[in-house]
Amino acid sequence: MAETGVKLHVIDKGSQEGPPVVLLHGFPEFWWGWRYQIDPLVDAGYRVLVPDQRGYNLSDKPQGLDPYRLDRLAQDVVNLVESTGREKATLIGHDWGGIVAWATAVLYPQRIERLVVLNAPYPRLSIKEIARHPTQFIRSTYIYFFQLPKLPEWLLLRNYGQILAESLCRSSRPGTFSEGDLNRYREAWSQPGAVTSMLNWYRALARRPLGIPQSPTIHSPTLILWGVNDAALGKHLAEASLRLCADGQLIFHPNASHWIQHEEPDWVNQHILQFLQTAHP
Repeated sequence: MAETGVKLHVIDKGSQEGPPVVLLHGFPEFWWGWRYQIDPLVDAGYRVLVPDQRGYNLSDKPQGLDPYRLDRLAQDVVNLVESTGREKATLIGHDWGGIVAWATAVLYPQRIERLVVLNAPYPRLSIKEIARHPTQFIRSTYIYFFQLPKLPEWLLLRNYGQILAESLCRSSRPGTFSEGDLNRYREAWSQPGAVTSMLNWYRALARRPLGIPQSPTIHSPTLILWGVNDAALGKHLAEASLRLCADGQLIFHPNASHWIQHEEPDWVNQHILQFLQTAHP
């Protein structure tokens, strides 16, 4: 389900009558990255849809960069929302999934009930910060490496995705990802064409128009959850993103890393459910 015939693999759990919640994973994950959040949301009465975003795991992997433009990724989300028969859905996104969630909230505000973003800044802010701040530039050098042809694919796929697995473990708290988890990720990365498609998200971000405003106002009620020990993204990006929200709140976790929903699932789930169940004007 997506524009131009791109089909997404989607986990769909919970009552068909429940309010829809869409969980959007980031790099280098797939739907499995939300395994700790799915059942608590279902138990709370929500219909939970968790796609492998285009290019990942079992979803279609169109070739080239244009299919991975931010507006195309946002359109996938809107198509998924429309498939529920509802006018609106809540979006919850982490990492790249958060970037797509921000873009969808800007481009299709009429489709967004509420927005929850975990360790992902509004995308134009991160690009601006990379240019302005040496520290953020250093943290983001992997993005420039990903622009190279073929070499990143070769390196990331060597030894059954060993570098990707090590990057997950190195950037998270010890014990966050079990060997069983890593084997699931390795299987997803090994799908034909997956790593190139995953990298094309970064390549399209750098080489194609973003198609979203520099400093919009996000009108949907928004919750930003942020692990302050993120190795790649400074907390100032969370604060700058909050300033774009007309009705927003930002909550830091002092001990979590970029992988906050894995490391602190109970804390994340508590704040998400409280936010979803709180009345907003």
